[in-house]
Amino acid sequence: MKIAVTGATGQLGSQVVEQLKSRVSNENIVALVRDTEKAANLGVEIREFDYSKPDHLSKALNGIDRLLLISGTEFGQRSAQHKNVINAAKEAGVKWIVYTSVLHADTSHLNLAAEHLETEQILANSGLEFAILRNGWYSENYTASVPGAIGGGAFLGSAEEGKISSAARADYAEAAAIVIADESHKGKVYELAGDDFYTLTDLAAIISKQTGKNIPYNNLQEEEYANILKNIGLPEGLAIGLASWDVSASKGALFDDSRTLSSILGRPTTPIAESVKVALQYFF
Repeated sequence: MKIAVTGATGQLGSQVVEQLKSRVSNENIVALVRDTEKAANLGVEIREFDYSKPDHLSKALNGIDRLLLISGTEFGQRSAQHKNVINAAKEAGVKWIVYTSVLHADTSHLNLAAEHLETEQILANSGLEFAILRNGWYSENYTASVPGAIGGGAFLGSAEEGKISSAARADYAEAAAIVIADESHKGKVYELAGDDFYTLTDLAAIISKQTGKNIPYNNLQEEEYANILKNIGLPEGLAIGLASWDVSASKGALFDDSRTLSSILGRPTTPIAESVKVALQYFF
């Protein structure tokens, strides 16, 4: 049984590979990557794999039984690229695909959701067996802003008092490894999120407590927040996206209280306070 992981040098994929090593032999893990040199230290078989190059995908999937399809990062291109992978998997005889979607993809306010939902529909129509991991927000999406908040004296956003049920990226990676290593998860659609929710006001208070500094949350209008992000050097598309996702968070797009993720893990998810602590250790 060979399990392949796409995007295996990415922040999520690399952690999935490490988690799989404790569940299956290294010989049965294949890392699918665009840049094979970056994957040299993974300790498993490496194959070149680019979602946007359909001609070589089927060959790269030869002999693969299970495929973890980690969603691509090119907005506007995702569903087409994912379709390339799904078609290639079918041609290569892959038996089962696990796909990383987004929380509540079928009802979400997030502008990310449409491509994820389209991919889910492509999978459903493919004739292949599959499972869907509808991943909630990574805590790191917010803790990456901790240094800027400390430097600027406030945590900025546009999420108002929206409830955010995030979990550490490592939690989602472990869940993905657990699911793809166990056939009992076939056919399931999982809404995955952190056990507990917080608001950005809560997050700012956690940062304040851990740093001993007064870091309030400053809620901004979407356009103003996007402009600030652009002015500090973020690409325009990402800046607009971050502001938009915060607004979606204010409408409940990042909240889920099912505790499905911790049920799969068999342990509580990583608290946001712990993720803040890690961010402070990493950046300072």
